[in-house]
Amino acid sequence: MHSSSLIQTARLIAKDFAAPHADAADRDARFPQEAIDALKQEKLLSAYIPVELGGAGASLSELVEICEILGRQCAATAMIFAMHQIQVITLVEHAIDHPWYRQYLQDLVKHQYLIASVTSEVGVGGEMRRSRCAVELNGDYFRLVKDATTISYGAQADDLLVTARRHADAANSDQSLILVRKVDYKLEQKGNWDTMGMRGTCSPPFLMTASGHRDQIMEVPFGDMSARTVVPVSHLLWGGCWLGCATAAVNKARSFVRGQARSNPGTVPPTALRLAELVSMLQSLRTSVQACLSEYEQLSAASDAATGPLSSIAYSLKMNNLKVDATQALPQIVIKALSICGILAYKNDSKFSMSRHLRDSLSAALMVGNDRILATNANLLLVLKDD
Repeated sequence: MHSSSLIQTARLIAKDFAAPHADAADRDARFPQEAIDALKQEKLLSAYIPVELGGAGASLSELVEICEILGRQCAATAMIFAMHQIQVITLVEHAIDHPWYRQYLQDLVKHQYLIASVTSEVGVGGEMRRSRCAVELNGDYFRLVKDATTISYGAQADDLLVTARRHADAANSDQSLILVRKVDYKLEQKGNWDTMGMRGTCSPPFLMTASGHRDQIMEVPFGDMSARTVVPVSHLLWGGCWLGCATAAVNKARSFVRGQARSNPGTVPPTALRLAELVSMLQSLRTSVQACLSEYEQLSAASDAATGPLSSIAYSLKMNNLKVDATQALPQIVIKALSICGILAYKNDSKFSMSRHLRDSLSAALMVGNDRILATNANLLLVLKDD
């Protein structure tokens, strides 16, 4: 599927399957099944997988654009798509030469498996780079038990990509990444998912028990994958989701101001000035995401990608700052759009309602909490040498 076809297909799915069910997914905290089924039907879940394995060979830029397109209609659908693609990209970039994973990627193209991530865990304070649970090896097979604080769309996923200590005596930062198949794991739900926003991601806590063959344990240490791929790709794909949410709010404000202008021909509504400020805020957010996206694609394609700038302290700081700045800007954009539309944006039964956009926007700073990221940055700055 060509790039233009991927984007056009995403637009149709957003319009015909995400938008009509977005309010219901939010109201009922239910999985956006219709949109995800449509993404599977059109084989967008395997878009990043190389053409040689049957995928579309999409670029990260295209996936970010798809996240924005979906996010304009349903932020939960966009976030689920983004989180799945983080897992796929990690497999493609770090395990494509392993026979077991190569076959799995081919099967994913055929069956459109939806992969969820299991990195959170009780007792580690939300720190992705630490695990309490450990892989228990017995010959060629393993067993794994993880008490996860959240697993987004865990009940709806086909497979799980799980972090754990490499063995019982490993340090909590000495982690492996393991793909566990649906037939080989059990989830025991331990709580509910009744949140302000992103309700359709369906992310309650689970106790996960899994087993499998040792081939399912990825060979590359998770720390290396995290720095080079997982963290920057996450922030960029989430950036697409946040752009979608922000653009939806701005578009409603733009429509409102145009309506005011039409009702009073020959005059410029007072809200037009605030709209100009709002569009400038959105452009700044878009510029930040696009600049970091372009740089990441350039650096990841370089011959020294495995040992070059992607693994540097300076680059980690830059990507962390993108996440913090973008997630602080997003609610401000939505609130300004709300102020432009006034009471009609405050009403839930209005076409200008900002309720869902505002509540979804507040989740951005909490997904990998900004305070924790800033604390990490503080430690990195202590060892970063001056330019």
